Amino acid sequence: MLVKYSREKYGLQIHRFLYDWVLSWADTPLGGWALFVLALIESVFFPIPPDPLLIALVLSLKKKALRYALITSIASTLGGFIGYYIGYELWYSGEHYSAIANFFFTYVPGASVDNFLIVKKLYNEYSFWVVFTAGFTPIPYKVITISAGITKIDLAIFAIASITSRSLRFFLVSGLIWKYGAPIKDFIEKRFNLVSIAFVVLLLGGFVVIKYIL
Repeated sequence: MLVKYSREKYGLQIHRFLYDWVLSWADTPLGGWALFVLALIESVFFPIPPDPLLIALVLSLKKKALRYALITSIASTLGGFIGYYIGYELWYSGEHYSAIANFFFTYVPGASVDNFLIVKKLYNEYSFWVVFTAGFTPIPYKVITISAGITKIDLAIFAIASITSRSLRFFLVSGLIWKYGAPIKDFIEKRFNLVSIAFVVLLLGGFVVIKYIL
């Protein structure tokens, strides 16, 4: 029990260190490049989402709000394709998980065997909506991008869902900060994920109702 607690505490310390390190780039001339790299690798393995750095950069330079949102959207989508490739080509070694897969299971938050199996089943019927939901909500996007490659879902569907959901999320975050500034920051950090989940639930519910009526 003590060992488990120590590991959890250590994991929280590492997460906090990475979070602070990510935010530190907002005060440098390389903030835009850091945002691109962060959004790219977060779609593959990095545990810290790009939202905090995006918020900090837009707060410091509002006139570049759309530019930062575009950078984040493009990089995150590109990272999604890298994740797709890993799942498609590198996830298995024969009939067994590859060294890359075992690395993810061991070190990448949210990338457990059970999570991948759950997502794999969902792709059979809801490929577009699985990708879209993960792209817009706090569900670990990296699990979805790799699972999409593992299950070999249609690349066009994956691309459309990724571009739509990632752009919607990051332009919305950037737009809220541009419009309302610092006062909206706490709301985004504490409640935006809940709002995003509610939005997707309502969106899916609307399509179900339409399908039922028709």
